[in-house]
Amino acid sequence: MSWTIITIPTLYNLLSKLPMNQWVWKIEDYPYQTEFLELRQRLLYAEKENKKRSKELSSALDEIKRVVEKRENSTGNHTDDTRWNVLNLTSKLFMHLANMYYYLPHLQEHEDSLRPNVVISQGRTGVSLVMGIPTVKREKQSYLIDTLNSLFFDASEEQKNDCVVIIFVVNAEYVNSIAEDVRTRFPNEVQSGVLEVISPPASYYPDLSTLKETFGDSKERVRWRTKQNLDYSFLMLYAQPKGTFYLQLEDDIIAKPQYIQSVKSFALKQSSEWMVLEFSQLGFIGKLFKSEDLPFIVEFFLMFYKDKPIDWLLDHLLWVKVCNPEKDAKHCDKQKAHLRIRSKPSLFQHVGFHSSLAGKIQNLKDKDFGKNALHKAHVNPPATVTTSLKVYQHYTLERAYEGKDFFWAFAPVAGDYILFSFLEPLTVEGYLFKSGNIEHPGDKLNNSTVEALPADVSVLLATEEHNCSHFNGIFENGVAEGIISPSVGKIQAIRLSIHSNSSVWVLLNEVPGKKAN
Repeated sequence: MSWTIITIPTLYNLLSKLPMNQWVWKIEDYPYQTEFLELRQRLLYAEKENKKRSKELSSALDEIKRVVEKRENSTGNHTDDTRWNVLNLTSKLFMHLANMYYYLPHLQEHEDSLRPNVVISQGRTGVSLVMGIPTVKREKQSYLIDTLNSLFFDASEEQKNDCVVIIFVVNAEYVNSIAEDVRTRFPNEVQSGVLEVISPPASYYPDLSTLKETFGDSKERVRWRTKQNLDYSFLMLYAQPKGTFYLQLEDDIIAKPQYIQSVKSFALKQSSEWMVLEFSQLGFIGKLFKSEDLPFIVEFFLMFYKDKPIDWLLDHLLWVKVCNPEKDAKHCDKQKAHLRIRSKPSLFQHVGFHSSLAGKIQNLKDKDFGKNALHKAHVNPPATVTTSLKVYQHYTLERAYEGKDFFWAFAPVAGDYILFSFLEPLTVEGYLFKSGNIEHPGDKLNNSTVEALPADVSVLLATEEHNCSHFNGIFENGVAEGIISPSVGKIQAIRLSIHSNSSVWVLLNEVPGKKAN
């Protein structure tokens, strides 16, 4: 005996082609006549509603584009009113996934259940890449700032202008404190619109106290993973109208240098068939989707949000789309490989030790991430190096200057210095000092200057300064690069001076001086 599987859309197509007079069956011949008639009516209604929602969604997106174009064409900074108009229109897009009310019926009880609390945003849309980072208050340690430092570490202004990073604060009671920290640490990214901070309303979440325990997970773990599914769904829908691609990240990762360009290049090389590109083999980290696919993907997640973790649901979605139940698992994996394409080496590494699930230790590492280059070696002229900073372990200034490792020290205070005294005075054309690295992107020198000590004392006497050196440059975003004027003559020493206390450590990963020929 063989069975024929008919999907709902196929069934509707078959039924809709039948004349109404052929719908009259004898009850004894077709015991499911009533059910079929009811199903046809429901399908007709569903089709009508979908067309209506599609039209409304298109209108909303057109309105967003008009508002954004108006903002871009206006002179000066756009007003808060314009920005909030964009945000309100964006938040209304949630309303157009009508089936959300079926999977989450409690939403009908609260008018604003799907309206995000937008704490930081400039309403940026029309970018190539939108990155979503859910973050939660952890009992032991927060990794969010380090994650953001890593994402922005070597990103160019052009790359930043073509992306949006959305921080989704799961704990609404902490969203303001996290937003303030973000404003303080990343003022330029906040002002330009690269960074956004949002949180969901408490009424978005259903009662999670009666969930069924499955797969041997404790009640608390089932609740945690279920809420996580809802978090991802909300974040994806908010991000959907903002850009072409959506990249799912976590708040405890580091990124490889030039990851933005790598993601874009890999995506543009693919055919139109793919559904997810993977830039990490771990869980839901580094998964890239087409923004146009997000409503469909989210709807699938919401169907089964109580049942399984998000990465399992994604795999099941691919199975539903392409796997033949009459074929074996090997055939299924081959078919899924057309929709889920892996990029190697991995661009993102998990670094968090303390999970967002209270008490859970999660020392997961992506073996395909490899090792990052944490310093760059240069051939420097012979010199004696000294510092007032307290060195951490074996990461000495001597090893950094010799190109063997990076220099790493405890948090500096005002008045600390790093001094390079050349064994013989020489002519130096320029300098480059880089602080922080990909694994410790926040350990940067700030409010610090580069000073050159001329071998000829008369050069100092000719300046208006009364110290022993000639001011030459400052650190900006952890980097100091510049040329030394030929008028200074030969240089006896170069000093890095720190002018304020710092709450973070300092790390120099590149210490080259360019000697004149």
